[in-house]
Amino acid sequence: MNTFEDRFSELQSDMISICMEYVEERADKVYVYASCEESIISSKFFYLINNKYLKPHKVNDAFANGGERYNISSERQFMVLDILNEDIEKIKELCLDYEKDMPTEMKLIYDVKSGKFKAEYKYDLVYTNHETKTARQIADEWFDEIQYNKL
Repeated sequence: MNTFEDRFSELQSDMISICMEYVEERADKVYVYASCEESIISSKFFYLINNKYLKPHKVNDAFANGGERYNISSERQFMVLDILNEDIEKIKELCLDYEKDMPTEMKLIYDVKSGKFKAEYKYDLVYTNHETKTARQIADEWFDEIQYNKL
């Protein structure tokens, strides 16, 4: 029988997995931002590839001279986001079923080379109680912070 923790971990693994599939398993690190506040579910993802921090539509910038290319079509990007959002929805249902608090924010980092996985959770409102901030802005701020601090 799957415990809450097992199922929670499986869903987070699925989130990393679909992001790895997007870059054909070729990334040094994968970053997933997942948000669930009030009725808003949001996600974003980005990568570290060849020492460059890249959003999904820019991953081909990792290669000099136009070497190997990723398929970065909008359809593929939306497919990943759809799956991430479905997984967030499943985590929300899981938390309800087990009467656990649902994180309002999850920051997932997977280091491909070492196999290390790191997750940070928040349970307080991050942006719905803010006059101007959106989930997208919070995710972009995290990208900037990661890029600047090289985490």
